[in-house]
Amino acid sequence: MPHKRIASIDLLRGLVMVIMALDHVRMYFGLGTWYSDPTNLAETTPLLFFTRWITHFCAPAFVLLAGTSAFLHGMKLSDTKALSRFLLIRGLWLVFVELVIVNFAWTFDITYSYRILQVIWAIGISMVVLSALVFLPIRVIVAIGLILVFGHSLLDPIKAYGAFPKDILWYVLHQDHTLLGKTTVSFHYPVLPWIGLMALGYALGTFYVPTFEEAKRRHGLLWMGIGATGLFLLLRGFNLYGEPIPWTDQSSSMFTVFSFLNTTKYPPSLHFLLMTIGPALISLSLSERWSNRITSPFVVFGKVPFFFYIVHLYLIHALAMVAMVRAGRDWHEYILSAVGIRSGRLMNFGLGLDAVYVIWILLVVALYPLCRWYQRYREKNPSKWWLSYL
Repeated sequence: MPHKRIASIDLLRGLVMVIMALDHVRMYFGLGTWYSDPTNLAETTPLLFFTRWITHFCAPAFVLLAGTSAFLHGMKLSDTKALSRFLLIRGLWLVFVELVIVNFAWTFDITYSYRILQVIWAIGISMVVLSALVFLPIRVIVAIGLILVFGHSLLDPIKAYGAFPKDILWYVLHQDHTLLGKTTVSFHYPVLPWIGLMALGYALGTFYVPTFEEAKRRHGLLWMGIGATGLFLLLRGFNLYGEPIPWTDQSSSMFTVFSFLNTTKYPPSLHFLLMTIGPALISLSLSERWSNRITSPFVVFGKVPFFFYIVHLYLIHALAMVAMVRAGRDWHEYILSAVGIRSGRLMNFGLGLDAVYVIWILLVVALYPLCRWYQRYREKNPSKWWLSYL
């Protein structure tokens, strides 16, 4: 019997993919965005801060649901060994995709002088680890996930600054760092907390087995989401454990709220994960009965997230090059080599946020028929094993 997809999971995943596209359009089309931080309260505006902050929900939800999807995929396979083999191969494939396909989409630099290790990298490494964890009981997987999510902040005081193998290993595991040189490597997604989150997402898959009652699942998701959100408010409100940067009173009440919400993403602090995963779980609970003309396009995007991710990066970068030419400049300026990005040449290029939002909406609309076509192609060709890796 064919495996039935979970519409609420596809809906949430599609929604975060669309929101993610907003951040990427902002990066390529916003004025001077490669050299500014929209969460820097000394420089940002309310709309700019919100435009960046809302996209914080994307990576945690995507990683969590990747773990859940791994569990659901395992239900279709013959045994745990088959699932482990699938996760290992897919994880290694995603690492390759990040290093070769995604990095080129970001930079268009054939020399690969600027390498950025981001969410696809983190998901790939997490899947490789999960390929070993799946042999453990679910309770043990949950315990490992909780230890990594709640305990990784204890490692914050440990810092590395060199380029020795032990330093690089630490950047991979826990410290956001950029190694400068002829080839620049940015370790933006240290993997320890993401491994923990994927493990918890895998355990969450048990809520979607056929014998699990729908009402019990919705109730459980809702209260876990409320619990995570409440814990975030408690820890953040009193500046307790789990976030390296405390919130402080600002010049206005709005910016004080921004300070409260301005948690650390690289690597994701405990506060960051609680702030984002709590609402994601609540959304999963409430959206089980949402099915209408408004939600259906997001479900389509959620069914083909990898395809959406790759295509939208190449399309955004290519369109930014067109905008560069229309501005009377050389399109080569948007080849982001290590030297080029450090030169500051894009400081005076870009558009206002109103134009960014318009481009974002047009991009999403343009991607829908392409994603719909690919979704139908996958559904009509279930025997093509390689489609499960795309």
